[in-house]
Amino acid sequence: MAASPSTARAINDRLALRLLQDEGPLTAAQLKTLTGLSRPTVADLVERLRGSGLVHVVGESGAERRGPNAKLYGIVAGRAHLAALDVRTRSVSVTVTDLLGTTLAEAAAPVGDAGGTGTAVEKAVTLLERTAKEAGVDRLHTVAVGAPGLIDPATGELRDSTGLPAWHRRLIGVLQERLPAHVLVENETNLAAVAELREGAASDRDDFVLLWLGQGVGAAVVLDGRLRRGASGGAGEIGFLPVPGTSGLPSATGCDGGFHELACVAAVDTLAAAHGLAPAGALASGHGPFLDALAHRLAVGAAAVVSVLDPGCVVLAGETGHQGGPELAARVEAALAALSPLRTEVRATALGDAAVLRGALLRARDAAQDELFP
Repeated sequence: MAASPSTARAINDRLALRLLQDEGPLTAAQLKTLTGLSRPTVADLVERLRGSGLVHVVGESGAERRGPNAKLYGIVAGRAHLAALDVRTRSVSVTVTDLLGTTLAEAAAPVGDAGGTGTAVEKAVTLLERTAKEAGVDRLHTVAVGAPGLIDPATGELRDSTGLPAWHRRLIGVLQERLPAHVLVENETNLAAVAELREGAASDRDDFVLLWLGQGVGAAVVLDGRLRRGASGGAGEIGFLPVPGTSGLPSATGCDGGFHELACVAAVDTLAAAHGLAPAGALASGHGPFLDALAHRLAVGAAAVVSVLDPGCVVLAGETGHQGGPELAARVEAALAALSPLRTEVRATALGDAAVLRGALLRARDAAQDELFP
């Protein structure tokens, strides 16, 4: 069935906006070539988008040739402003951008819960409000928050999780109450995977698993280019994965005894000390026995994931993945090859500590553009 005229216009407008987003400013002739639309259709959609305040003339093209210059059209970056938050156990990082993702201001601050949930939440919200003010932004359109823990797929809310600060969950509610903005929350590991998929170590992959190796341990699953969250939002909770070499078995209320016990930062520090290394700098020391022992531990967890999903690629992220870099990734790949018949490439994060914040920004930008773009 052919699309109605209004539906066809909406499809064409969105296509043009996506091209302007991906390619930057374009002339009407370039839009015609890239979209395959007729010259009159392109002229109509440009006027519609200019009238809606989404597109404006940003310059001219063709100064090097004879004849009149062609107008360059670009997305109005100031049409909406966005914020991304990376909420860790004891700190918050904030970035404020325009609709195109250009950074206008950023900040980070420690946020502990020593003063109680209310004090911690107020510190985090104040940091966001102050950063927006420094960026010259009066009103945020969309705010995306990356936080550890499970996100309820039905409600989109951060669920209560054992071992995580209470202020994390309260923060989302306060942001929704105080800001005239859309507030979204996503698991930090999932956001890191989105960033690595679109701009980082897995940008050439449709299938991969990201292992988050930090104070907490988790995974994000990307199959067919899409993030997979699972029925309860818990896909990738590999900290609870029963593995050999631990003190026992994990439980529904604690991951002691699970893969977390082998791979969290505290476990890596203990392993470094057992090899006579100071925790600081151990991952970059080049100490072969230590790196091999750690790689074997990580390969045990990775092998369990690979045997079920066969993603073909594993990305090591979080503090350990970032600091270990390509050398640790290569050793994990070799150890994994000895444990699994499924050929799997192991890569180090390309975005490092910025992955979660970058993923949150991409999530905010997508949500804002889905609403603003016809």
